[in-house]
Amino acid sequence: MHNVVDFIQELYQTKEFLPLHEPRFIGNEKKYINEAIDSTFVSSVGKYVTQFEEMVAKFSGAKYAVATSNGTSALHISLKLVGVDESCEVITQPLTFIATANAISYCNAKPIFVDVDRETLGLSPLKLKEFLEEFATIDENGDCINKSTNKIIKACVPMHTFGHPCKIDEIVAICDSYNIAVVEDAAESLGTYYKGKHTGSFGKVGVFSFNGNKIITTGGGGILVTDDEELAKRAKHITTTAKVAHPYEYIHDEVGYNYRLTNLAAALGVAQMENLQLFVDKQRELAQKYENFFKDSEIEFIKEPQDAKSNYWLNALIFKDKQTRDAFLKYTNDNGIMTRSIWRLMNQLDMFKDAQCANLDNSQYLADRVVNISSSVVL
Repeated sequence: MHNVVDFIQELYQTKEFLPLHEPRFIGNEKKYINEAIDSTFVSSVGKYVTQFEEMVAKFSGAKYAVATSNGTSALHISLKLVGVDESCEVITQPLTFIATANAISYCNAKPIFVDVDRETLGLSPLKLKEFLEEFATIDENGDCINKSTNKIIKACVPMHTFGHPCKIDEIVAICDSYNIAVVEDAAESLGTYYKGKHTGSFGKVGVFSFNGNKIITTGGGGILVTDDEELAKRAKHITTTAKVAHPYEYIHDEVGYNYRLTNLAAALGVAQMENLQLFVDKQRELAQKYENFFKDSEIEFIKEPQDAKSNYWLNALIFKDKQTRDAFLKYTNDNGIMTRSIWRLMNQLDMFKDAQCANLDNSQYLADRVVNISSSVVL
């Protein structure tokens, strides 16, 4: 294991502590933030919010983008936009960051966990199809009904894990045949393409995150993208406390949310977007070095799936078993290299332990063996 530590320290030219993924500020970040401060527009109104939305929409190929305070809030609002409420269930994968399942809970809906594919780490279209064929039926209103609970399966939230796309076109096609709306959790995949199309643009709504450890950051922020003009208008309205436009009166026409991104954060985001393609290119170069290093090893480096061009946000390894994985985690962290296991499966957390699950063999296999390694951009 020492050779891995030596290799990573050589990549980053340091023997100091190495975090998993730290941001890079190499452009106009300070300039734009100072301009936002000088403008006095530091809250949720200002030119940088609009500019950031336009830049992300253009880069991802979406018609509309609405910036929010974080990726979880964007997921929450996206689910509300497609009609998810307490009468509904939402299919997602158990191998995901907690935000995916939390957002479903914010709508008072129940998650259903369907297995992932080992090669993509994302929701398996085959397992999704098998689940729906066994449990789903379409009622007279066109709703997809779970025969075991009699609840509406309203939405499906596949997640592009570590920036690697799942087979999202197949998932959308299956969901369309059952009248299930797809909300893409593309939080980790800005800069990733599947079959030549950017992630987040396949479903009804897509969501990106700009947390401090993402490929670009606004400190904390998110954005939802869509091609549906009415959904975009409603998203902006309800994330701005559902306030009706008026010169001086405060009128709110429904329960809304104070979820808009601030102009200060957006100023940081605009500067980061100017270097996004550079960061993606450098991440792909780093991934290639890792792939070459591990190619003759019993440790498997996770490569982008077929038909994908990944941003390689977090590089990851698969070990032969949990014991070997745990030994690697201890050794690297004891020697100043931050590494982490993948998330605990959602259905194994107390708040989701009663959720309906399909067979989750692939998810459990990966949960026992996957480790993330140093992934900061090397400039």
